Amino acid sequence: MLVLQTHDVLRRFGADVLFHNINLQINDQARVALVGRNGAGKTTLLKILAQITEPDEGTLAVGKNVTIGYLAQDQGLDSQNTIWAELDGVFAPLHAMEKRLHALEEQLASVDATSPAYQEILSEYDRLQTSFKKQDGFAIDSKIRGVLTGFGFSEAMYEMPVNSLSGGQKTKLALAKILLQAPNLLILDEPTNHLDMGVLSWLEDYLKGYAGALLIVSHDRYFLDKVVNEVYDLDNKTLTHYTGNYTAFMHHKADKLKAELKHYEQQQKKIAALEDFVNRNIVRASTTKRAQARRKQLEKLDRLTRPVSDDRSIHFSFTYGEPSGNDVLTVQDLKIGYHDQPLAGPFSFTETKGQRIGIIGPNGIGKSTLLKTLLHKLPAISGEIKFGVGLQIGYYDQEQQQLHPEKTVLDEVWDDHPEVPETEIRSLLGSFLFVGDDVFKLVKDLSGGQKARLELTKLSFEPINYLILDEPTNHLDIDSREVLETAINEFPGTVLFISHDRYFINQVATDVLAVTK
Repeated sequence: MLVLQTHDVLRRFGADVLFHNINLQINDQARVALVGRNGAGKTTLLKILAQITEPDEGTLAVGKNVTIGYLAQDQGLDSQNTIWAELDGVFAPLHAMEKRLHALEEQLASVDATSPAYQEILSEYDRLQTSFKKQDGFAIDSKIRGVLTGFGFSEAMYEMPVNSLSGGQKTKLALAKILLQAPNLLILDEPTNHLDMGVLSWLEDYLKGYAGALLIVSHDRYFLDKVVNEVYDLDNKTLTHYTGNYTAFMHHKADKLKAELKHYEQQQKKIAALEDFVNRNIVRASTTKRAQARRKQLEKLDRLTRPVSDDRSIHFSFTYGEPSGNDVLTVQDLKIGYHDQPLAGPFSFTETKGQRIGIIGPNGIGKSTLLKTLLHKLPAISGEIKFGVGLQIGYYDQEQQQLHPEKTVLDEVWDDHPEVPETEIRSLLGSFLFVGDDVFKLVKDLSGGQKARLELTKLSFEPINYLILDEPTNHLDIDSREVLETAINEFPGTVLFISHDRYFINQVATDVLAVTK
């Protein structure tokens, strides 16, 4: 069954075209990813597909009786209800049906079983009960409990007001609610934000068994590999369809680009040969007719444009400082927390030169607190932290508190290195996609992804032999994540990092430190 289809959809951004010739088709139970660099227009396209906005040109057709659920990026719930009541409200029609069933049961008990009225009531009761069972009316509580457990909400939290939750918890609850609504087409924009590995694994399994169709935008490559089997690539302002998961798409796209480049080069050789023949023979009486025929052939030729991808991404490397000693970090019986109240520990581990240790664990368990304690930004409750000699530490803060909101992008970097010419600073910023007037934007006006790139810009400028990174892939698109992976793998120093990005961890980490309760 066809769920949704577009025909030549176009969207303008001011005087420019953001995308055009968008032809997309989603069938029942499809598992589709929409990919493309930051700024390509993925979220804009999702809003058109969700019927929140309309295209400037082209058409959108939605199947009869198709319901669409759309979860925006970092969209949290704002409600006075308790957690349980908010999710239970999804099933209001079923609760009304159950109430009617109970009322009919009471009527059946009070009416003569041989009367026509009894048969009418019984007929309505049977019809309603069949519909109630078909819609899993008896499984409402177990469905709610299952989803809440999957997203990490304990039973003790069920009566908490939604508005008392953190931003990340509200986002998870919004995702839980839309899953329970079970629309025919579920459109999810970055659903893996704020999710730790355990929740991600549960969500992957849930979505693989989802009865309807899925359309997902995500920077989590591992998640896409597990869930989707079709990819639409928004590249060069238009859409190309590929079959397979994300990894298969990357191979197919590379092969496609390679084949297109080969055809283009073959045509260029043909054009060059034809033009050479025309130039040499057009003025000679004996060959002018053949030259004119070649000229007509050139005029009729459907010339290919050189194939390119608009996957602009950052390009950089970390500046390696002086080599450190072999012993980089020793942690012994370390307990961490706030105001003398332990949060986690005791930790005991060592890191030696060249290791790249990835720290994993559920949200809220104290991973960021551990890094801040190691860096003496927070006091340790007990235990010992011993750094090796000659360390040049570079720290990436996921909260970007090291940036100054009122500074421009240019000044944020240049103020730290006033001796460096402006052209060199701007060249460095350009490698992180800050070009033209972007360098005069205030830090406070930047997106999360832009702030992440700015912090990496500053970090790449410093001589470093020990990198400490707190969730460095947050807010980065897939291309930028891959560049960061390469930069870390080529860095000869030592790395300690926190991440929920399983693909990133597999590419970068030599060792893993799992933080558990």
